Amino acid sequence: MNAVTSTLPLSPLRPTAPLEARELVVAHDRQVIIDGLDLRLEPGQVTAIVGPNGCGKSTLLNALARVLRPLGGSILLDGTEIHRQPAREVARRLALLPQDTSAPEGMTVEDLVRFGRQPHQGWLRQWSSEDRAAVARALDAADLRGLEQRVLDQLSGGQRQRAWIAMAIAQSTPLLLLDEPTSALDLGHQIEIFELIRTLAARGKTVAMVVHDLASACRYADQLIAMRDGRIMARGAPGEILTAGLVRRLYGVDCDIIPDPVNGSPMLINVRRARG
Repeated sequence: MNAVTSTLPLSPLRPTAPLEARELVVAHDRQVIIDGLDLRLEPGQVTAIVGPNGCGKSTLLNALARVLRPLGGSILLDGTEIHRQPAREVARRLALLPQDTSAPEGMTVEDLVRFGRQPHQGWLRQWSSEDRAAVARALDAADLRGLEQRVLDQLSGGQRQRAWIAMAIAQSTPLLLLDEPTSALDLGHQIEIFELIRTLAARGKTVAMVVHDLASACRYADQLIAMRDGRIMARGAPGEILTAGLVRRLYGVDCDIIPDPVNGSPMLINVRRARG
């Protein structure tokens, strides 16, 4: 993986908790979206889930995060069915940043990031120096210093997205699931977020993210999971699995693929609607 990584300060991580799905079946309103899917998130790597709209990417992420209960199959966290584990314990090992986020009116950046420490609180453990340090590291990692007291509604789209990611970082989990983490961001902020994700993986965190931009997925991910119609069409390193044939099956377009001259990741050129 040749993507550029940043050197932002982050806390040491516990060993990554393996997360895998076996023969997973997930439905919405009795309509099966994912049928018989198997996967394992590789520890310490960035996995990008790609595919056309409506193929089940977000559904898969929400099932892995315990938001959706499967109709069949199992999701294992550290070898144990995730729905048999206490919600607070799961939240200490797995953080989800959903596609649609909302916060109460008047909430500040610091308030939001502090919320990431909630799974670590309890009757016998209130706010501590460890919590303060985790929040400080998350603010630094997301480049939010100086914005702590700003109300979220007063921020730009990129700043708000970084605040939500900082909340997930403050949760201090070895697993991080991100649903379109760069949506609505300009190019500069997209690069910042992807480089932050690479830094998290370099420190030992396992990251799975839904990404629409195939070029960015290839550049910043160690592994691709290519989905269509609720099934995995291909999985593996971008340079090994991404072919013109796979792109045509996924998106209905023809293209040529060449290596990026800087980092060698696959690049799509001459993209056009498939004929015939």
